Amino acid sequence: MKNVQFKLKIFAMSFIAILLFCSFHPKEEKGWIQLFNGENLNDWQVKITKHELGENYKHTFRVENGLLKVRYDEYETFDGEFGHLFYKHNFSHYKMRVEYRFVGKQAPGGPQWANRNSGIMIHGQSPESMGKDQQFPICIEVQLLGGTKTEERSNLNLCTPGTNVVMDKKLVLDHCISSNSKTYLDNQWVTAEIEVRGDSIVKHIIDGKVVMQYTKPQLDERDPSYQKLLPPDGNNLLKNGSISLQGESHPIDFRKVELLNLGDDCN
Repeated sequence: MKNVQFKLKIFAMSFIAILLFCSFHPKEEKGWIQLFNGENLNDWQVKITKHELGENYKHTFRVENGLLKVRYDEYETFDGEFGHLFYKHNFSHYKMRVEYRFVGKQAPGGPQWANRNSGIMIHGQSPESMGKDQQFPICIEVQLLGGTKTEERSNLNLCTPGTNVVMDKKLVLDHCISSNSKTYLDNQWVTAEIEVRGDSIVKHIIDGKVVMQYTKPQLDERDPSYQKLLPPDGNNLLKNGSISLQGESHPIDFRKVELLNLGDDCN
């Protein structure tokens, strides 16, 4: 009898351990999803400022020779047509890896700050909810910056259009915060990684090194879109959202955009 009771106790303890593991340890090996298939933009939606959703103004976003390109060769001048290319699904817990490079010269009329400037937008609003003249989605921006041999610029910085984050247990209200990365030059392929754990923690990683991290990404109540995007429960923390690639007037190539789902189910 004692032997049976002992076995039942061991079984119960093992069952509880499995439940605890499933509750607190997300499954990390569901396979990398290739968000960019190397052939077309079928799984993506274009939104360019001053234009309707789906209008790829002047062929800004295109696929050529297996590369996803942002180009301005058909523009006479850049007049605030900031572009974003949205993936078809939202995500919450994931790792994302992007390989990119800046090429060529900035479009005429592009703002000075946008030279060698692009971004990976995460936890963003849907493209359908953006206004026609809206320049940037409400989101967390992982900023991509290129430098020159004479100009040092950190990479994988944080910008917060319509959002805020928490660093060192303090709410940060600054729009852009620099990372501690080194400078990366034109025509140099760079591998940028992001680790996102819902509304708990976000890490920016380059060359395998974490160069920026923060917690509690959230809507900024100072932004005019705050009430429109606030969910019915009033919780302003960003648990998930859209992913988009940015075009800010400087040509850029992407040769890989992939994602590893870190969903916390036990199926």
